[in-house]
Amino acid sequence: MATRLTLYNGALRLLGQTNLEDTDEAREPRYALDDAYDKGAVKHCLEQGMWNFAMRSVEIDKDDSISPSFGLKYAYTKPTDWVRTAIVASDEYFSSPLTDLGLRDEAQYWYSDLTTMWVQYVSNDAAYGGDLSLWPQTFVQYVEAFLAAEICPRLGQSNEKYEQILKLTERRLLDARAKDGMNEGAKFMPAGSWTTARRGGHGRRDRGSRSSLTG
Repeated sequence: MATRLTLYNGALRLLGQTNLEDTDEAREPRYALDDAYDKGAVKHCLEQGMWNFAMRSVEIDKDDSISPSFGLKYAYTKPTDWVRTAIVASDEYFSSPLTDLGLRDEAQYWYSDLTTMWVQYVSNDAAYGGDLSLWPQTFVQYVEAFLAAEICPRLGQSNEKYEQILKLTERRLLDARAKDGMNEGAKFMPAGSWTTARRGGHGRRDRGSRSSLTG
């Protein structure tokens, strides 16, 4: 299981540096890693994919404290643990995703004509993407490489080493995405209006990869 210390030491090994004994050790590499980590390294890495281990599904109601002056009628405040939106739908089965005509994303809000909608998003909550025990090993290795790239110049590493670490980070990101994608079930395109009408007005009930409907 990954911890902050194991992530730090994984990054240091890539740079040929000595491991830390703990995250309080008074050394420049630790200070550099703290700086990168505390300034959003994990959130950055979570933003790079639709990670299954970090995916959260919630039902969300309109925010009555906000009244849009034109266009779509209602505003929705994004959850505080929101990192990246996967899908916004008008039903709990996510069989009717909203398009650009029915959804607008601006700053910390979504706008829609619906009074309730359902959202799947990448979360950095401590029970989702922020829980390091849930991270697959390929994602762990990606974060280690990203941290190494972030601190490489500060530790006086050569430009050649920096470029090497950047390429490794990209390879590890691609590998992590590919492995994570293998964990998904079969997905289907939403039914069109003609198909829905032929079925008597009922869309598909299968959501594909995820079964949890609660936040």
